[in-house]
Amino acid sequence: MDVKAPAQLLGLLLLRLPGASCEIQMTQSPSSLSASPGDRVTITCRASQNVNTWLAWFQQKPGKVPKLLIYRAFTLQTGVPLWFSGSGSGTDFTLTIGSLEPEDAATYYCRQHNSGIHSELTRDKNLYNLQ
Repeated sequence: MDVKAPAQLLGLLLLRLPGASCEIQMTQSPSSLSASPGDRVTITCRASQNVNTWLAWFQQKPGKVPKLLIYRAFTLQTGVPLWFSGSGSGTDFTLTIGSLEPEDAATYYCRQHNSGIHSELTRDKNLYNLQ
């Protein structure tokens, strides 16, 4: 039996930098996909301007708060399975799921975070009730 694990993606996310006069636009592709368990899945995120490596990836399941997967473009959050990985810098970033598991079916999205990583991620953790 072929069990599909759809990974729905937010195609466009506009974020405002604290103190910035313009918005950084984050564009993801593909906008949606279907994959099977065991598949390698790659999601890309492009920033409208250079964000260095200040890029985080989140996973959100229906009815749940977003879960931080990766920050600083490639640093895995504690407790996140090792089949998740991130790469990139500047404007182009990639989230890779090395071998898709059924429980990985979710919405995935990227967001830019500023260089004040401790305060920024602490605020994210409080907002999303992350551990």
